[in-house]
Amino acid sequence: MDARVPDHAPATEAHLLRQARRGDQAAFESLYHDHARAVHALALRLTGNAAEAEDIAQETFLRMFGFLSGLREDTPLRPWLKRVAANLAIDRLRRHHRADTETDLATLADETHASPADAVDADALLRRLPPLARTVVWLHEMEGWSHEDLARRFGRTPSWSKSLLSRSLARLREDLEPHGAPSHDR
Repeated sequence: MDARVPDHAPATEAHLLRQARRGDQAAFESLYHDHARAVHALALRLTGNAAEAEDIAQETFLRMFGFLSGLREDTPLRPWLKRVAANLAIDRLRRHHRADTETDLATLADETHASPADAVDADALLRRLPPLARTVVWLHEMEGWSHEDLARRFGRTPSWSKSLLSRSLARLREDLEPHGAPSHDR
């Protein structure tokens, strides 16, 4: 194993941000390539729609480009990008699905036509949930958003978030149980 340092060490994120602020297109492209897949994957999980996920990813990086001077070099870029993407997904969800809480919660009880084999695939399982429920579950469980964060972002109360999350997780548990198998929780 060769312990020599290469002649051209990879640029750090802070260095790339400095270069991008100065108008270096290659630095911006490098930042994009470093984070685009994670941003797109989050947007796809939240929206369940590839075209919307692509739009959200593009808008996220446009916002990054417009806000380069405000980004701190000493903090990781990916959490900021994921927060922007999540907020954009929530904004789209709120614009396209102006249903009241009762309708959203009632939708969780609807049966889906997904095959039982899909239950082992987390993405397929999440797609069984309505968009609002899927977004709340993913942001809380995988991205670490608190109920207060979710309530604030959706313009609701923390109890709304807790209720929607609880019902959504119960629905997912039911979908994972083999048909006819008794539940151990009851």
